[in-house]
Amino acid sequence: MPTTKKPVTPKPKIISAAEQTKLRSTKLAGAGKTQLKDFVNFIRTQGVVGLAVGLVLGGAVSVLVKSLIDNVVMPPLGLLLGSTEGLKGLGWTVGATADGKVAVLHYGVFLNDFINFIVIALVIYLIIHLMGFDKIDKKKS
Repeated sequence: MPTTKKPVTPKPKIISAAEQTKLRSTKLAGAGKTQLKDFVNFIRTQGVVGLAVGLVLGGAVSVLVKSLIDNVVMPPLGLLLGSTEGLKGLGWTVGATADGKVAVLHYGVFLNDFINFIVIALVIYLIIHLMGFDKIDKKKS
């Protein structure tokens, strides 16, 4: 009678705990690299870097420019226009209230704040443009 061979089943490969940890960490590291690349790409395409730079520079520069305008530019300009308080002292008397108080429209405060805004925006634009920060973000395709 012919002898039949028993089917050979491969022995399961026994992997030690150290090898399992090594395999898992390699897979995690690969996934981490992919996630990091995707995160950096997201930041660059969404303009997050430009926004962060704008916020930091805006906060730092605005105090300096406001001081320059309030203390150096506005007093002589106000003197030319007839106010000892700079532009902030300029106003227009609208009338009097029922109890005798004068109602004044302080348009000089608005002019002062408007000039502050224009100068701060110009300074931030020049800083970002001259330092090349406008080229950090990727253009969306």
